[in-house]
Amino acid sequence: MAIFINSASKIIVQGMTGSEGTKHTRRMLASGTAVVGGVTPGKGGQIVDIDGHQLPVFNTVAEAMAATGANTSVVFVPPKFAKAAVIDAVDAAMPLVVVITEGIPIHDSAFFYTYAKDKGSTQIIGPNCPGLISPGKSNVGIIPANITQAGPIGLVSKSGTLTYQMMYELRDIGFSTAVGIGGDPVIGTTHIDCLRAFQDDPETTAIVMIGEIGGDAEERAAAFIAEYVTKPVVGYVAGFTAPEGKTMGHAGAIVSGSSGTAVAKKDALEAAGVKVGQTPSETARFMRAILGR
Repeated sequence: MAIFINSASKIIVQGMTGSEGTKHTRRMLASGTAVVGGVTPGKGGQIVDIDGHQLPVFNTVAEAMAATGANTSVVFVPPKFAKAAVIDAVDAAMPLVVVITEGIPIHDSAFFYTYAKDKGSTQIIGPNCPGLISPGKSNVGIIPANITQAGPIGLVSKSGTLTYQMMYELRDIGFSTAVGIGGDPVIGTTHIDCLRAFQDDPETTAIVMIGEIGGDAEERAAAFIAEYVTKPVVGYVAGFTAPEGKTMGHAGAIVSGSSGTAVAKKDALEAAGVKVGQTPSETARFMRAILGR
């Protein structure tokens, strides 16, 4: 099993004809992902050859879905065009839209997130995220496919780099799905959304949750874990040494006063029964101990 994507996922790439879109389409195809086409307004009707795969280009997401049966879109569109790209996907009722683009203005993200929520037919992951992977089934975004394998662990993370590290640390055990939700102040899919999906997935045995300083998402996730999640959860919170008032890495990673500190998040998670490591490696060791590996 997996969450959000699986071997039946058919992917279109918004921005496939750009340099980043082409590069990562190539990587997704190499990992066995079913990429079925791309969307670039004004370039509809073209055929792009990527390593022997003849991929059609469409002007709109609706056209791409009608022609290919796509059920997932991944967005590699420059920040100033990202809002329009996501709205195009939402208007087409694309079930899952994974927004990789970094640097999207917060008001644009807030607009398309609210737009999607009001429409009620599209789940957004991101923006400013690495995407998600269900090893051996589908890989949507920029996560390296060769650093892990399929297995019983579910992973949800704000940080792309720490997603990769945790996947590599536990590569001999493997993952059902690893989801990078992004570190911007406004994101679509949250820790809680992923925790709920992993709890309900019969083949996910245990969960790793990676958070970071700033905001209260981890505290809210801790409350959800205490109420709903019965599977073992281990965690890591990036930013124990971050100075107050300084943005660290992601736009959402900023501590203001006593709010949003790594220590506060660690305390909340541990109160919910989550073992929280001081380093990613210690968190991986906690998971190994839980699984007897």
